[in-house]
Amino acid sequence: MRIIVATHNEGKLVEIRRILQQDLGELADGVKLVSAGSLGLPDPVETGTTFEENALLKARDVASRTASPAIADDSGLIVDVLGAAPGILSARWSGVHGDDEANNALLLAQIADIPDAHRTARFRCAAALAVPEGLATIAAGVAVAANADDRCAAEDGDRSDNDGTTHTAPTAYTVAAQYVQTGDMPGRIIRKPRGEQGFGYDPLFVPDDQPGRTNEHGEPLTSAEMTPAEKNAISHRGKAIAALMPSIERLLQ
Repeated sequence: MRIIVATHNEGKLVEIRRILQQDLGELADGVKLVSAGSLGLPDPVETGTTFEENALLKARDVASRTASPAIADDSGLIVDVLGAAPGILSARWSGVHGDDEANNALLLAQIADIPDAHRTARFRCAAALAVPEGLATIAAGVAVAANADDRCAAEDGDRSDNDGTTHTAPTAYTVAAQYVQTGDMPGRIIRKPRGEQGFGYDPLFVPDDQPGRTNEHGEPLTSAEMTPAEKNAISHRGKAIAALMPSIERLLQ
């Protein structure tokens, strides 16, 4: 079954693929996971005021355009001394969406005079699954029924996906069920980046939960110093997607 991840960030696609493979086991062999970006789908405007609203918005938009189940997440960094900012603005905190270096630099400047004991923070993720009509009964459980008349606008013009599936505009498919779950990863912000893994604020964030080893200097690991498996075991995204597993498994069985 094809499941579309509502993202243009290929790093996020890789991370979600690893989480699904880890949690689904053999069932993962039946999943063809592709990104919305690879299919040429547009990024919807994130008009929600919470992580949950934005995750559902993105998942519903992709499912409505493609008639395929769609997974989306909305995640960000919550820094206590900044009053829960940058929050849903995390990816564009510096003013340019996806500029990790600029976002990290701005954050460090904003809390430069904050003592280490008060640099507490957490990553939060809301993960959503949108299921098109016809598949929704398979994924029944804790579904929130969607209004049958609530359809996202389709793209203008015919479009062919990479797998040869053709969608003719102005078709929009009904999203019949939706699910959303959240997960947190608490930790703290350090004073300079460490590590080459991950993306976003990972080089600045030291999770409270550690994998039982330190870096070469004997320091607790940042998210960017952990292996993908170590990070997925404790991450906000891993927790949120794991909570979606019962519905995803029903789709595949």
